[in-house]
Amino acid sequence: MSTAILTGPPVAGSPLTEDLRALGFDVTVADGPGRLAAELAAAPAGARVAVVDPRFTGHRHALRLALTDPRFPAGAIPGALGATGAARAELACAVREPAAAATGNGNGTGQGGTPTPDALAAALEGAGIDVHRPELGVLVAAVPADETARARAREATAGVDDEAVRLRSAVKSRDGFFTTFCVSPYSRYLARWCARRGLTPNQVTTASLLVALIAAACAATGTRPGFVAAGVLLIASFVLDCTDGQLARYSLQYSTLGAWLDATFDRAKEYAYYAGLALGAARGGDDVWALALGAMVLQSCRHIVDFSFNEANHDATANTSPTAALSDRLDSVGWTVWVRRMVVLPIGERWALIAVLTAVTTPRIVFLVLLVGCALAACYTTAGRLLRSLTRRARRTDRAAQALADLADTGPVAEAVARVAPKRLPSFAAPAVALLGAAAVVATAWLTPHGSWWPLLAAALYAVTSGVAVAAPLKGALDWLVPPLFRAAEYVTILALAARSGLHGAVPAAFGLVAAVAYHHYDTVYRIRGGTGAPPRALVRASGGHEGRVLVVTALAALLADRTTFTWALAALAGLLALTVLTESIRFWVSAGAPAVHDETGEPT
Repeated sequence: MSTAILTGPPVAGSPLTEDLRALGFDVTVADGPGRLAAELAAAPAGARVAVVDPRFTGHRHALRLALTDPRFPAGAIPGALGATGAARAELACAVREPAAAATGNGNGTGQGGTPTPDALAAALEGAGIDVHRPELGVLVAAVPADETARARAREATAGVDDEAVRLRSAVKSRDGFFTTFCVSPYSRYLARWCARRGLTPNQVTTASLLVALIAAACAATGTRPGFVAAGVLLIASFVLDCTDGQLARYSLQYSTLGAWLDATFDRAKEYAYYAGLALGAARGGDDVWALALGAMVLQSCRHIVDFSFNEANHDATANTSPTAALSDRLDSVGWTVWVRRMVVLPIGERWALIAVLTAVTTPRIVFLVLLVGCALAACYTTAGRLLRSLTRRARRTDRAAQALADLADTGPVAEAVARVAPKRLPSFAAPAVALLGAAAVVATAWLTPHGSWWPLLAAALYAVTSGVAVAAPLKGALDWLVPPLFRAAEYVTILALAARSGLHGAVPAAFGLVAAVAYHHYDTVYRIRGGTGAPPRALVRASGGHEGRVLVVTALAALLADRTTFTWALAALAGLLALTVLTESIRFWVSAGAPAVHDETGEPT
């Protein structure tokens, strides 16, 4: 159990002790430096500890934000400090050496010569610990020096409803139009209902997945009632998808496993629903598997454009451009903010569109509208990123170059080429070479008959150009395009070869293969965002890398041209790859050292 240590006797009439116990702390009192050190040592090993000034006056939610957020090793507000892990060890050192903590307010000591929480927080920062200081807004957190100040603080506390603040803060500060105005106004109350009944965000996330899978099963019936039920359930799944994050923020129940589930289940739900629609259409005699796979490919490529651009630029220096300045000015005009958020077709708008069209039209229309909408959104966002890249004078870091190299997913064949390729290339050479190889393999796969050996030769050229593209660090203005080009080349080549084969079940098998590969690429993205880097090189080499998989699939298409075994080969390759990447991914994300990744800034596309 967590332990909260008051640095002196509680103030008469103060609800502080009650608030701390409500937050899950066992409350003790230390009335001197020696006593504080003893209480810290007596606290359960590995548990979070809090040091709180007994004069603290303020909202319970302010204490919650500082003392219970598991994402940070230490958190502080005026009069309260929480620590765990390495921060707890440094806190014990600061308490044992009061002089080190005497850098806070005044002389850094409170009642009985005990270091104040503010002074201890300063000491932790001096020791290199990142102390999280949450923005309180209208919440009150104060340490009044006398009764007059205490009365004013209590009056200010009573004047703000911290439960209303807590509900508002459960919603992301930046979301899409549909989520902001059609879901969040009531999903936040659903999140509170879940919290009061002891439900966890992971349970809500799992419920969202189950509802989406039921929706996919309804769509697979191919009947109008099934399509209507599928649309309704898809919206319900999205409401639960919003609720799990709001529940995590409302109750500060962040976890490593929750981050992984939230990051991967969105894609699993959407792609399972695509498969359900394709199965439903097939029951009615309409084969739309190629459209379903095309929608999955387009959506995955959109995401890698976003991820790659952001990784290349988020820590770049001199990172400004006229285009970015124009974008900031547009964001200052109310209506343009919502138009710009809607035009990129984020997950809320996209799922609402899919749900409504499923209920009132056919799967073919759903996919055609989705492809057109996502294509327009992709053109809009990619054009903006290209303009920003061409007009800014950013200097990319080694970390950014490594992130792009990891996102490239280079296998052993391209690695061998990169070792002997020239390391100094002209500006924009890397994306140009990558584009050349990608265009060659995709065009050959689409334009040549099934069974031709030309796609395999084009795949060999693609492996060479891929190695040349990553031979030098990816620090150029447009080098962030390299990973998206690789993704598009691999996914579209698989789609083209399966579609051109004309074999029964080939495109559904290709759908499974692309889904397995896409999961591996999303897993790479979320690991990088978590700060631990890409999956082990052994896994990347075992999976062949993007160029290795393209070589294998083109070889299978040539060797098994006139046999249904091509379909089985694609299905077997999909199963083997899924087993390989899922096993390692699950091992990583459930391990104690895996990072938590939480998107607090906006709705993912």
